[in-house]
Amino acid sequence: MENIPYAADEGVDPAIVAFIERSGLVEGAASVAMARLAGGVASDIWKVTAGGRSFAVKRALARLRVAEEWIVPVSRNASEVEWMLAAGRIAPGAVPEILAHDRAISAYAMTFLDPATHPVWKDELRAGRADRAFAAALGETIAGIHSATAGSTDVARRFANDGAFHAIRLEPYLEAAARAHPDLADPLLRLSRDTLACKTALVHGDVSPKNILVGAKGPVILDAECAWYGDPAFDLAFCLNHLLLKCLWTPASRSDFLACFDALCRAYLGRVDWEEPDGLEARAARLLPALLLARVDGKSPVEYVTRDGDKDSIRRIARPLILAGPRRLAAVRDAWAKEIAA
Repeated sequence: MENIPYAADEGVDPAIVAFIERSGLVEGAASVAMARLAGGVASDIWKVTAGGRSFAVKRALARLRVAEEWIVPVSRNASEVEWMLAAGRIAPGAVPEILAHDRAISAYAMTFLDPATHPVWKDELRAGRADRAFAAALGETIAGIHSATAGSTDVARRFANDGAFHAIRLEPYLEAAARAHPDLADPLLRLSRDTLACKTALVHGDVSPKNILVGAKGPVILDAECAWYGDPAFDLAFCLNHLLLKCLWTPASRSDFLACFDALCRAYLGRVDWEEPDGLEARAARLLPALLLARVDGKSPVEYVTRDGDKDSIRRIARPLILAGPRRLAAVRDAWAKEIAA
């Protein structure tokens, strides 16, 4: 595949080229172009165009692109593929189609969804386009995946990824925040342990606006590298955390972001049929302020919260809530709304 053009500083990995050749996705005589896609800290992602079609190739990195050293197992790539396949059976159209997978090199190919027709939800929110109906649809989709997999011994066996989930989510978020705030170490470390111990349903682990496309028929979910059979409250809290943080990024749309928060909560909790909704909400409410704090004092600080005053606001809200252990998501939301309105 000598006709693959690339810039010298991008260095197309020969293993990726070989994977494309083996996959059967490119005709032997087709002209092939590869372009590295921006965005990921955990994987290399390429858009491949050949023979009139385009698809994306993703390969997991062992060391993530963040300031602190963050090493995670590349086996998560195989779990991501398995999550996509499982979610696609439960919610057709809510994930890209998997086209090929090579477990040996931790890479897979999937359909490429053009940003012109499938904009990234994060970009929409940045521009102030906060659609509460879309947020509700996302809540329903995630809850539907949780519901369909809850209590499944087969899914629990296939996604027994405690080690990877701890390395990718609990240690760099909750436990790193505990190191930054020693007086909160007990509740944060207990929350990490309790979350890891909860085995209920198939969790995506990174339900973030950057991983969600706005499709014509609803949300399309990407990037399931954190897939794990565990606590579904984590997915709910993780996504709601981003809607709160967006209030600092695009202040003019704060009320719309909070309306999306409310819509997603109602839609998700309204579909919880595998356990008592109040219990799940209580776990999500405990996680939410901890995740807020982790996005300024963990290993993966959110890139758009740069002002010291905004960071102090997050700490001012999160710290007492972590100690209090709220049982309702509205308690966190209302405290946040009061703080940012001050």
